[in-house]
Amino acid sequence: MRGVLRNRTVQIVVGLVVLVAAVLGWLAYSAFKVKSDLESARAEASRARTLALDGDEAGAMEAAQAAADSAGSASDWSHGIVWSTAAAIPWLGTPLDSVQQMSDAVADLATDVLVPSAQLASVLNPSSLRSGNTINTAPLRDAQAELASVAEKSSAIADDVAQIDPSWVGAVADAQAQLQDQVDEASATLTGTSVAAQLVPSMLGGDGPRNYFLAFQTPSESRGAGGLVGGFGVLNARNGRLTAPTLGANSEFENPVRPQVDLGPDYDAIYSPYHPYTDFRNGNLSADFTDAARIWIANWKRQTGQQLDGAVALDPIALSYVLKVTGPVTLPNGDVITADNVVPITLSTSYVRFRGDNDARKAYLQSIATAVVDQLGTSKGDAGDVLEALGHGVQERRIMIYSTHPEEERVLQTTNLGHQISDTASPYLQVAIGNAGGNKLDYYLRREIEYKAGACSGDTRESTVTVKLTNTLDDLTLPDYVIAPNGTRLNMAKGTNLSNVEMLTTKGAVVKEITVDGQSPMYVEQTLHGRPYVATMVRIAPGQTVTVKLVMDEPVVGGVADVPVQPLVDDPTVTVDVPVCAVG
Repeated sequence: MRGVLRNRTVQIVVGLVVLVAAVLGWLAYSAFKVKSDLESARAEASRARTLALDGDEAGAMEAAQAAADSAGSASDWSHGIVWSTAAAIPWLGTPLDSVQQMSDAVADLATDVLVPSAQLASVLNPSSLRSGNTINTAPLRDAQAELASVAEKSSAIADDVAQIDPSWVGAVADAQAQLQDQVDEASATLTGTSVAAQLVPSMLGGDGPRNYFLAFQTPSESRGAGGLVGGFGVLNARNGRLTAPTLGANSEFENPVRPQVDLGPDYDAIYSPYHPYTDFRNGNLSADFTDAARIWIANWKRQTGQQLDGAVALDPIALSYVLKVTGPVTLPNGDVITADNVVPITLSTSYVRFRGDNDARKAYLQSIATAVVDQLGTSKGDAGDVLEALGHGVQERRIMIYSTHPEEERVLQTTNLGHQISDTASPYLQVAIGNAGGNKLDYYLRREIEYKAGACSGDTRESTVTVKLTNTLDDLTLPDYVIAPNGTRLNMAKGTNLSNVEMLTTKGAVVKEITVDGQSPMYVEQTLHGRPYVATMVRIAPGQTVTVKLVMDEPVVGGVADVPVQPLVDDPTVTVDVPVCAVG
């Protein structure tokens, strides 16, 4: 009897071993098939996107369908009964569950995004949208609905991939990261094109002539929206073509005797001592570009009687990105302005070259602006590369656009182009530096910004903002126009950077403490655009670093922290350590 039981036990064990081996073998084979199919799908997806951007509709459609076939196969293999059962095992099954979700995401990407995108290849191809100096707005207008639908689906897929557990298996985690990059890139392209379809036809004069105030910001003297306006112009848009017949230095803009627009009591409480409504140099003190745009447009109407349709601002760094694509420009005096020298010339060396002759310097900078704008209006440079260069400037918030047409402004405010103080209820920090010394020392300013918040437990948490500002100036022989305290009555040594450090924080945040190098300073606590505003003024001697620290109690709110960066000369170090809380 014992022998029979022993034999049966052995048979059961052997059977279980064989079953487990069969299951593992099947899983291994399935994993091989899924991996192969996903790699094929991702490769074909990348090819489909490239061909669509090149305008090859037939090739894009073929690649998109191949991606859909491979992705569908991967999804089928990963949803078999054996795979699904194993994926349901806690912890051990996590990698399999992650692969299931990735397979589904790739299948959705191929079917719902790539295939319809291939059918829009002529719209996605930048070159087909330009005829000489004119943008063909009709294709964008006609494809608005389709682009909006595909962009929405692409964005949803990117969000779904972001929620996939990257798994404890390194290969699966790597695959998830690669897929995230791919879907994010596709989403960014389609969202950008969809936004362009909503804005470009009307804003480039497809429904009638448009006119925009154009501001050239100079971040060597910082303002909340970027930098002091060194020059301005009026852009004309007619049937897809942009021209700038009016360009001038800031000294040619007439300051009104009284304000032409009212931005409200909060704005006035902060900025009225600096006369932003009536002093052209200070119209863009606020970090919200809509404030500056409204002031410029209202003052221009008072000066000329012309009602503008909006405002555009950009800086020399954004121009350098464009010049990398379009090539250099030659000025009437023979000087050659390139992507490499436009920033140091406009923000630094011109002050030395024209020492003591400010009018000549402004005329020189105006000639640079005219030449670059004229080149932008030509067909020089690959259209796709030009758009990529402009996109670089938009990503860094160096190109800003405001529209007086409400439906367009609503769209603009969903993008970096709007450059407004966000209305988000999520954790938020925006640090803006305002030059209070009336000099050009922000060319030498370097920033480090850290935003750190506590855990998600409770209704509030302590958060700390640390701003380190370093003055890298090492040449005190520069002209007084650059290094002297020209805009303040404070007694300061030459080369000392006087900065107003403004911090806009999470809605409902309460200041606990603010220090400058460990000492308690005078500071302003106010509200601006519906969120807390805290500011203090600091002096930074040449070669020195000043540290501003703000400690506050913030409400525990959901969402990823939003930390927009002010576009100045440097590329600041920004560290965000804010846990994402599940609220509501």
